[in-house]
Amino acid sequence: MASPASGDSDQVLVEANGSTRTLVLNRPKQLNALSSAMVTGLLKCFISYEEETTVKLLIVKGKGRAFCAGGDVAEVAQSINNDTWKYGADFFRTEFLLNYIIATYSKPQVSLLTGIVMGGGAGVSIHGRFRVATENTVFAMPETALGLFPDIGASYFLSRLPGFYGEYVGLTGARLDGAEMLACGLATHFVPLNRMSLLEESLKKVDTSDPFAICGIIDQFSQQPSVKGSSAMNRMEIINRCFSKRTVEEIISALEQEAPRVTNKLVTAAIQSLRKASPTSLKISLASIREGRLQTVGECLRREYRMVCHVMRGDFSRDFFEGCRAILVDKDRNPKWMPPTLDQVHDGVVGKYFSKVDDPEWEDLNLPTRSSHERRIVPKL
Repeated sequence: MASPASGDSDQVLVEANGSTRTLVLNRPKQLNALSSAMVTGLLKCFISYEEETTVKLLIVKGKGRAFCAGGDVAEVAQSINNDTWKYGADFFRTEFLLNYIIATYSKPQVSLLTGIVMGGGAGVSIHGRFRVATENTVFAMPETALGLFPDIGASYFLSRLPGFYGEYVGLTGARLDGAEMLACGLATHFVPLNRMSLLEESLKKVDTSDPFAICGIIDQFSQQPSVKGSSAMNRMEIINRCFSKRTVEEIISALEQEAPRVTNKLVTAAIQSLRKASPTSLKISLASIREGRLQTVGECLRREYRMVCHVMRGDFSRDFFEGCRAILVDKDRNPKWMPPTLDQVHDGVVGKYFSKVDDPEWEDLNLPTRSSHERRIVPKL
């Protein structure tokens, strides 16, 4: 029997089975997009269950046809327009703290990634120890099309994918299926959809926090699927050649040089996505992923919090609000980015997104000191 994670909201449900707690994201009509209540409820659960010695394993899943389609950015944008940017800052502060707790969690977490896994949905799963993809899994980080950037610690895990695949995924918002998630290391296992419920029932019977024992159970249900012939994973030489370039302009130029020589739609689709995205978002996203290669997950989250606060305030660009209008509100899908071109987004402005916010009431993201249990993203190739 599932019960609400907190008394004031049923948007996160908890199922107790012996030593296992299953957290169910429960906004199916909104594709389980993370509201402020959900983020707060999840954080309370993770903190309390880490302290409870009787709880050995956490399972996270979504109700309906999505695991989680991301953070509820429409809610955040509306609250900023109606009130103040500080509501958005508070939302992201709590969300990033949750991401950090998950990334350093002392007990195993198994995320069952059925359906859509995007943005904030990646934040509550990819940082955990076990990520189980399946046939209907659709992963993406689509933030650059919205005037945002891959946040929730994405600069940490994207920068650790094979070669420059993270730059490709983060800049273009490319959609990956379950086999591709497994191949690049975003997923640890692939379990067929018709065996997912059997896996879940087996996990609910465990009485251990031993990750090797948990892994052994998942292995009993898992398969090694082949990626599709058209997958970008089969074109890593092109991905690395283009997305290793220093600037976004050079990446696009390299892709355009590849286009006449390649029959695969990968290159033209990537060019189209980059042309449609916010120029400011593309530049700060590339800088963020590159910076993330040399940082811990905590350092990535602290820097991303500075970045997202500048975005919420509209300090250097209001593309986030324009993206929300065009994609989520008016839905004309025709955002008017400012500045409108890449050459007008100067390096000096990009660097300012990494700086402290000039506001006496603003504070950096303070993360608790924890024993390091940081996850390593391990490519399966």
